[in-house]
Amino acid sequence: MTARFDAYLFDLDGTIYLGDRLLPGAAETIAWLRAEGVPFRFLSNNATRSPGQYAEKLTALGIPTVPADVVNTVTVTTHWLRTNHPEAVVFPIAERPLIEAFEAAGIAMSEDPAEIDIVVASYDRGFDYRKLQIAFDAIWFHKRAFLIATNPDRYCPFPGGRGEPDCAAVVAAIEASTSTTCRAVLGKPDPAMAAAALAGIDVDPTRCVMVGDRLGTDIELAHRSGLQSALVLTGDSSRADVEAAAPDARPGLVLERLDELIA
Repeated sequence: MTARFDAYLFDLDGTIYLGDRLLPGAAETIAWLRAEGVPFRFLSNNATRSPGQYAEKLTALGIPTVPADVVNTVTVTTHWLRTNHPEAVVFPIAERPLIEAFEAAGIAMSEDPAEIDIVVASYDRGFDYRKLQIAFDAIWFHKRAFLIATNPDRYCPFPGGRGEPDCAAVVAAIEASTSTTCRAVLGKPDPAMAAAALAGIDVDPTRCVMVGDRLGTDIELAHRSGLQSALVLTGDSSRADVEAAAPDARPGLVLERLDELIA
């Protein structure tokens, strides 16, 4: 076996696991890369878990992982706010991991529309009319806040073909009611996600591969960030989707299972 690339970035859900089940070849691929000393990171657009929680899940599934191995929209969104709008007061439509990350970073938060500078939309299973009203008042009535999103995903896939509405559904509700446009959409395919994942890894991006199951996020991230790309057919996108895609939107590799990367 041989490593085709100098560094590997892996999507999680649909690539490494699906729900609480490891996908074929995932554990073997990661174990081999670790044994060979080839750097890798796990990437996720899901902000309902912290990097530490993802590390715990992967370890429990049989892939020993530390939080530093994981980059997700919790870390990227927190970093973006601290870098670009350090004094802003934000209203997070989000679950506890993102809110706790904001608290730890010293980001000011409020539910008073008259104080809010930025509405942060995320995957939030507690999204309700009250939260929509706060966002509406901050953006439309007070005309002081703008909208950003942690990720562009329309839904989060579940085993058996099911799924849950994701961040894009929250964004759509706010945009429709306020006639505003989301100013920044972080997470894959935004190149900021790749930059965060490769921080501290001294490799040429053209010698790094992004591996995932979605053309519109994982493979697009690779194209926009100057990375190599590999689509694994264990999640969202199919071979038919690849064939129907424009030539410049297709992955460099199409894999039936993850360990074909090193076979």
